[in-house]
Amino acid sequence: MSTRIAFLKGHGTENDFVIVPDPDNAIELSPAAVAALCDRRAGIGGDGVLHVVRSAAHPEARAMAGEAEWFMDYRNSDGSVAEMCGNGVRVFARYLQRAGHVTEGDHAIATRGGVKSVHIAKDGDVTVGMGSARLPEGDVTVRVGERSWPARNVNMGNPHAVAFVSDLGHAGDLYSAPPVSPEGAYPDGANVEFVVDRGPRHVAMRVHERGSGETRSCGTGACAVAVAAARRDGVDPAVTGTPATYTVDLPGGRLVITERPDGQIEMTGPAVIVAEGEIDAEWLANALR
Repeated sequence: MSTRIAFLKGHGTENDFVIVPDPDNAIELSPAAVAALCDRRAGIGGDGVLHVVRSAAHPEARAMAGEAEWFMDYRNSDGSVAEMCGNGVRVFARYLQRAGHVTEGDHAIATRGGVKSVHIAKDGDVTVGMGSARLPEGDVTVRVGERSWPARNVNMGNPHAVAFVSDLGHAGDLYSAPPVSPEGAYPDGANVEFVVDRGPRHVAMRVHERGSGETRSCGTGACAVAVAAARRDGVDPAVTGTPATYTVDLPGGRLVITERPDGQIEMTGPAVIVAEGEIDAEWLANALR
């Protein structure tokens, strides 16, 4: 390992990430290393790590190399691997633009959740094609303390339980994962969203992200919330033939979610690079002892 490793720091609606450019997949990022980098007191700090690798250089992405040159090897802040991160894709695209790998316009990015289309606009916003939502059958319940709510099971390539509440404070501190039942509904855990109405097709949410705790924003969660809100409101673009757009306010900012009649979901929001520097390899080695 070299004595220093390049990194950047970025965020999408304050969902923040440590970005590690590694085109040839030469850096071994163990779960412990990721957790050390994401530590907000002893490390750089972030909700996760965006490991930037050429698809052809990563065994999990080689099959997608023909469609997308770059692979977002995303890790949660605890070091666990995640299928997708919507805010992360936007920040990943912004990094590729900053590094000169892409320009404004349409691009493809490989993720464990499949190849995602992105559009980098002149105004700075990035739109991500998030794929379609699956709505698994079965009743789900979310509990916080003595309160419980029915929730909608929505899968955006990763699992979500969406609960509509009267007050976002009822979600509690969200340090630990709110219990979801039945136990078998989410065998690998779930992201849990708590949602209140702000106006017509306008909601606000808080989220506990699996593996990260409460975060300032969650892109796949915002998509899941928009779909759940639309179905609650009796809106299904596949039936009406008209796109449905919801504004979703998160603690870190605002995202605009559109579900199209073909089921495809688009998420639009800001993506910002705030800093770049070098990780000291000796510090990282010591942090892993």
